[in-house]
Formats: sequence, structure tokens, C-alpha cells
Amino acid sequence: MAATLYRISFLNQGQVYELYAGSVQHGSLPGFIEISDLRFGEHTTVVIDPSEEKLKAEFDSVDRLHVPFHSVIRIDEVTRHGSSKIREFDGNAIVTPFPAAFTTQDKKSD
Repeated sequence: MAATLYRISFLNQGQVYELYAGSVQHGSLPGFIEISDLRFGEHTTVVIDPSEEKLKAEFDSVDRLHVPFHSVIRIDEVTRHGSSKIREFDGNAIVTPFPAAFTTQDKKSD
């Protein structure tokens, strides 16, 4: 039997982070989910995905990640590992995240 694998998408500073982890649960901090056992792709070829390498470097020394409930877009239990990535938040998406004080604001030009 294969180990459980989760794909987690959440908002962080106006961007959508998509990570893979072996464990997702409600943590000891009220209002947060706890993500641990982060998984990044093994590079067996010469081609390296720069966005995944950026995430790998950002979370290099992280044992557990605590994400506010209202920042989570979705959590999927998956059978295959994909590429972790960061993408810009699309404000025109069909599913709109719960409003938060730190979501992106339209930039006004003077």
C-alpha cells in the first residue's frame, strides 16, 4: 500500500502556493492547519524546474508549516506526485477564497 500524499493549495502574499506533503492535520494552533513531511520531486534528469527549486529553498529547514484556515484553497489526497509551484492569484477564478486582510489590492496609479 502506498503512503498517503496530499496536494495543498493556499494563498500567501498574493500568490497561490501548491505543495505536496505526507501529513496534513489541524494543528495545536487554533485557526491553522499543520502541514508536515513536505515532498519535492527527485531530479533524475538534467532538467530542473526553477519554481520548484525556489519552493524547495524557501522551505528547506521547515519541519512543520502552519497555514491559516482561511488561506487554504483546497487539499487533495493524490496518488501521484506533481511539481510544486507558485503562481499568481487569479482574481477572476470561479472559486473565490474567503476574504482576508492580506489579499492583493488593485494597484492605483497616481
